Amino acid sequence: MFRSLTAWRDPGAVGNDAVSVTRLIDTVRSVGLIIVFATVCLAKPRPSLSGGVGTAIVVTLGLCVVAWVIWMLGERWRPMLVTGLIAMGAVGGVLAGLSPNSPAVAIGCMATLSAAVHLRTEASLGITAETVAAFLVAGLVTGASTGELLGYSFAFVGLWSTGLTRRKFLIRAEQAERMLAETRRARQAENQAATLAERTRIARDIHDVLAHSLAAVSVNLQAAEGLLAADSLPAGNPELTKAIECIGRASMLTREGLAAARRAVLALRDDTSPLPDQLAALAHQYRAQGDQTVEFTVTGEARPLPAQASLAAFRTAQEALTNARKHAPGQPVTLSLGFEPGQVIVSADNPLPKGGAPGPLAATGAGAGLAGLTERAAMAGGTFEAGPTAGSWRVCLRIPG
Repeated sequence: MFRSLTAWRDPGAVGNDAVSVTRLIDTVRSVGLIIVFATVCLAKPRPSLSGGVGTAIVVTLGLCVVAWVIWMLGERWRPMLVTGLIAMGAVGGVLAGLSPNSPAVAIGCMATLSAAVHLRTEASLGITAETVAAFLVAGLVTGASTGELLGYSFAFVGLWSTGLTRRKFLIRAEQAERMLAETRRARQAENQAATLAERTRIARDIHDVLAHSLAAVSVNLQAAEGLLAADSLPAGNPELTKAIECIGRASMLTREGLAAARRAVLALRDDTSPLPDQLAALAHQYRAQGDQTVEFTVTGEARPLPAQASLAAFRTAQEALTNARKHAPGQPVTLSLGFEPGQVIVSADNPLPKGGAPGPLAATGAGAGLAGLTERAAMAGGTFEAGPTAGSWRVCLRIPG
């Protein structure tokens, strides 16, 4: 009775604190029923099976217990609530008239109060009128005094008006809760829109500055490679051959940088292709550019991931393949993507270099790739591990998703 209308209509929406309060209220109601039952049995006239009034008290007291239990259960199922309140109003009013010297009036009072809180005004007024009428009929039959008839009737009506006030307060509270929820949703939508706008701006800046610059560098490198390969230059010059190789390597790195810039722009714009397709294209690219065998497998049912998690997974696979080419050239690489309940796993395994000798490209790079992957994994809410295991080097990323 003391909960909000939202919590009453949807008990699953309340938290643990509200559930504890509900249990406390049920306990209080159960204790109240026991007190009413005990005091009615001790008051005069007492329940008995020998006299007319005593027998009527026994019957109505039993019906009150049943109606009270239905009312308590009705807090979770509305049809039972209405049935319980109607029954409580009728038998509660009769019991109050039969046993005016006991707290039997509590049955009718709870019926009128609860009806006013949970039902429409017309319905609650009908239950209140029913309670008062039942009490007056029983009181007149048993010869109750005028003070008892008027006092108990005013008690029923007074609690009904109190319940109406409580209902208005609950309706206002519910409206305030809805307005607060709508305000929060609107604020979240505004923040999301602002975030998307900022990401779009960053993507546009990256495209305009980095991608255009790399494209210009790539064009100039291709032109330089063409000039160095001209027939007018002396053939067989080792330094010239080395310069052509360096330019070719720079062109490849520039193309990779362009591809990475495009992926970063797409990730910021939320236009990325599915992660399995990205990793499959990455594996194909590494197979085409070198002599490594890259086997890519996908397990589980693929599902979309947040942009940050998808980018962390892609960077992990990219770094793993790059390190395999640098430190274990020619060794096969197994790249796998697993969609498991609640998480996504990206792993890469390759045999350690034979004889323990480092590859010719082992000294290249800044040596901060694994540290960067650990930071990316933490930002995405996941974990990153890398190290030797059973003669192989294993890289594993676990991210929620």
